[in-house]
Amino acid sequence: MRNRLYAVLTVAVGAFCAVGPSAADARDQIRIVGSSTVFPFSTAVAERFGRMTAFKTPIVEATGSGVGAKLFCAGVGVDFPDINNASRRMKKSEFDACRRNGVTDITEVVVGYDGVVLAQSNEAPQRNITTEQIFLALAKQVPVDGALVPNPYEMWSDIDPSLPRAHIEVIGPPATSGTRDAFEDLAMKRGAAKNAFMAALREKDDAAFVKAATTLREDGAYIEAGENDNLIVQKITHNVNAYGVFGYSYILENEDKIHACTIDGVDIGDQTVQDGSYPLARSLFVYIKNAHVDVIPGMKAYATEFVSEAAIGPEGYIVERGLIPIDQARRAANRQAIADRRRLAL
Repeated sequence: MRNRLYAVLTVAVGAFCAVGPSAADARDQIRIVGSSTVFPFSTAVAERFGRMTAFKTPIVEATGSGVGAKLFCAGVGVDFPDINNASRRMKKSEFDACRRNGVTDITEVVVGYDGVVLAQSNEAPQRNITTEQIFLALAKQVPVDGALVPNPYEMWSDIDPSLPRAHIEVIGPPATSGTRDAFEDLAMKRGAAKNAFMAALREKDDAAFVKAATTLREDGAYIEAGENDNLIVQKITHNVNAYGVFGYSYILENEDKIHACTIDGVDIGDQTVQDGSYPLARSLFVYIKNAHVDVIPGMKAYATEFVSEAAIGPEGYIVERGLIPIDQARRAANRQAIADRRRLAL
């Protein structure tokens, strides 16, 4: 009888815990995970929020968009993050994982624009790099004489004599990063599509094309630096031949040390990112777990602050840190989405 009663109580307690956080067991501090690109913007909002309100300063972790989504989607309750920052949109597979784990009420907002850059030390000359050259430099397999073969290129000049006679060395984020996802989608796939062999492959077998276009080298030409964009900045500052991959804001913060390459003949800037002419332009996202809004102190106020005109308007304090603003109508839509707790559907 005792064992049966224990089993019933265990199921009851488990069911209660699965429902989500309660006022009795709630954290008193917002926990935010996700993109290293969104991290400096989210941190700026968190610090201002901590100074200007009675709430504690939120904890912000730069885990990368993919790891952030995994943590965010793992469940509802005080053991799980409240907000996920992402430098690309949530994937359908991540959304499905959220639903399986009971995270069914999510609000998505686009907080601004950004561009992925290929950057170098200021000691290196300004260069234009094409997306096709990026693909040929970094893909694990490339077309040679009508077949895909292990990448034979060691020097940039092996790809194009106009490029420097220097070993290919690109330092960038790992596979868990939204910036890596964006780089593969916007640079590698775009560049592959400009190659005649790869364009024909896409027509015949899109899955094979995507795999070949987005599988990066593992022989030292592409070096993963973890979820630490400042480390990439340091490394390319001290290596004039190396290139770094990260978000535009890190260029603005380090203009005395590094610069962005021109991509396909287009310089990165607010206008070229906003109008989409810069090839590696992207949107930045914030995902809010609505089941936590009424339980974790300050969540709604923090989210409202993030999308305020003071933060993301044309003269906003995180725009001054490198966020490229979205238009007024979309900013207003963001605020309404948060007020309405608009539910994401993918």
